[in-house]
Amino acid sequence: MIIKNANVFNENNVFEVKDIYIKEDLIVDQNAPDDKVIDGTGLYAIPGLTDIHFHGCVGYDFCDGSHEAIESMAKYQAKNGVTTICPATMTLEEERLMKIAEAASNYENEDGAILCGINMEGPYLSVKKKGAQNAAFIRKPDIDMYRKMQEKSGNLIKLVAIAPEEEGAMEFISELKDEVILSLAHTTADYDTAHEALEKGASHITHLYNAMPPFSHREPGVIGAACDMPDCNVELICDGIHIHPSVVRTTFKMFGDDRIILISDSMMATGMPDGEYSLGGQAVKVVANKATLVIDGAIAGSATNLMDCLRNVVRNMEIPLETAVKCAAVNSAKAIGIDDKYGSITSGKIANIVLLDKNLDIKSVILKGKEI
Repeated sequence: MIIKNANVFNENNVFEVKDIYIKEDLIVDQNAPDDKVIDGTGLYAIPGLTDIHFHGCVGYDFCDGSHEAIESMAKYQAKNGVTTICPATMTLEEERLMKIAEAASNYENEDGAILCGINMEGPYLSVKKKGAQNAAFIRKPDIDMYRKMQEKSGNLIKLVAIAPEEEGAMEFISELKDEVILSLAHTTADYDTAHEALEKGASHITHLYNAMPPFSHREPGVIGAACDMPDCNVELICDGIHIHPSVVRTTFKMFGDDRIILISDSMMATGMPDGEYSLGGQAVKVVANKATLVIDGAIAGSATNLMDCLRNVVRNMEIPLETAVKCAAVNSAKAIGIDDKYGSITSGKIANIVLLDKNLDIKSVILKGKEI
């Protein structure tokens, strides 16, 4: 396959007009005879996006723990330009988490987005900042439980969320820092506690600003600690509901575009009409793209896919397209260690490519070298 004359997002994170050559499922340096040709004139060619934090879509949840759920979500994501996925668990009972991990381990990818990891969001969180997590199943950090779940998953777990102020959290971070990415999340931690956790080996922040103390001039909290640690990545939900556009712009000034990862945090209502759904076993009401828990009105994830989040930051938040692509495709793949195969349009990498028109509408998705 040849994609001719496209505006290609290159390894320097800028667009240049050139051709892309694909052989079987890989990007290559030159074309083979009799290749299919796609005219990319006037189109942007960007790497397929990687969502490292979402819970569900099209009526399914990763925590359903079934092949049908993963496959349905993967197909929806691929059609929307998200070609690699790292779905998130919720705070649930241990037995159910083990079954979810096992289901992911047994999943065989067919024609949807590639399952490349698991984001373990809970149960090692703070009850006081539980958000849409189920407080009944929140527990102290447990190294043995995590390792058992990792084994069940076939080593798919890439990130583990943890509230560093909870009993045993610092020991958990110190012990596992070389095995998995530790992400501060759903936490009441002050600056000193968060900074200590980051020094001990945590290196990631789950949905920055959400489910943590606000950034203040005297109490900078998790946000200030993360900003002060140059190797710490941060997630941003840019659905237009979780974070004000001004805060998004300010965050890019604080952290720079090397450390920010756009995520959707989407739940099962994504791609579905308004109505009542569930998240982590709790009833959720979705109205006008806003998802809230029925029981207390807490925001319960988003109803927006990652490609729509990318469009939103460009169209409504004054973030350059090059920056948005970097944070939704490049940084995300690097963060979970899959950038050897994904995250850029580079010879030798898997041919996951999205063609967008000038309005950022999808014209074509190439998944593993095939147009879908």
